[in-house]
Amino acid sequence: MPTTVRSFSKINLGLAIGPTREDGFHGLTTVYQTLAAHDLVTVTARSKATTRISITSNDARVPSDENRTTEANTACRAVRKALALVGVTAEVAIHIEKRLPVEGGMGAGSANAAAALVALDKELKGQGIAPPPGPEKLQVAEEVGSDVPLFLIGGAVLGLGHGEEVYPLPDLPVLRCVVALPQVGVSTAQAFRDWDSRWTVLQMDKPANSLTHLGPSGRLKELSRTFASVFCEPHSSGVFALGQDHALNPLLALVRTGIENDFEEVVFPQNPLFGEIKRTLAGSDVPEQAAVCAGLSGSGSALFGLYATEEAAFAAEGRLTRMGVSWMRTKTLPRKEYWRHMLV
Repeated sequence: MPTTVRSFSKINLGLAIGPTREDGFHGLTTVYQTLAAHDLVTVTARSKATTRISITSNDARVPSDENRTTEANTACRAVRKALALVGVTAEVAIHIEKRLPVEGGMGAGSANAAAALVALDKELKGQGIAPPPGPEKLQVAEEVGSDVPLFLIGGAVLGLGHGEEVYPLPDLPVLRCVVALPQVGVSTAQAFRDWDSRWTVLQMDKPANSLTHLGPSGRLKELSRTFASVFCEPHSSGVFALGQDHALNPLLALVRTGIENDFEEVVFPQNPLFGEIKRTLAGSDVPEQAAVCAGLSGSGSALFGLYATEEAAFAAEGRLTRMGVSWMRTKTLPRKEYWRHMLV
């Protein structure tokens, strides 16, 4: 019996880029927040003498059997590793119904891999086969891609390492989210190269007492301390007292620390429209319609705005429409709701 799973998306609430590590990855510190917007992933698994995995999709950009690059698909690699882990051979069919932008910084491909693992679990259990335990499943996710493990947790998630080291955080309030979808692609690998080049120039030009002179490692520690102060329990960030806007306190405290996504420093100069979109998402002539938080998700190209009311989200959609920028409406998804709505 096929198992269909909602493959949710994410945004990044602040992202600091650190130095390149020995494994070739850059160190990162970020807070992921899952969103209700999703793809659908359907998995059918039957025990066979040898393992064969096929992939189909409504989007030709998804690697599949037809273009002979199935192993380039994160969902395929995740399922193959999970089967090997429990010593099972099977014929597995994966269908990915794309509703999210491809390479938009919303983690869609990584979420597909995590969703395939969840669906495979149910398929294996239906045949009396014990699926991989949680810690080993997280290890599989880590080996497949940096953003995959967060989708095995959901809600607000602290990401360290190169994003693969994940820790659940207290949930933030549910907010309306408007995602702007500019018709421009962003290469994450190129964005990292541009960051390295820009950092080298800044270090040559800035005086020793400059904030920039903290260095990449210092940036990671600085953002880590910010996250720790905001998410501590009982909440008291030192930014403002408990009282008004109590439900929003952690997120507002985070925003008021001035958190940013480091990728914006290199992506925005090359794509001036992105900066204009962020300002459009963030600001309004009516203070009540301004975003609680706005920024670039991952390395882009998607940008997001979080809003406290339907009216504020609707107004942001109108501003984007007048700019000629495509958008989609969704909401933030806390951990309990994430898992409650996972299975279709």
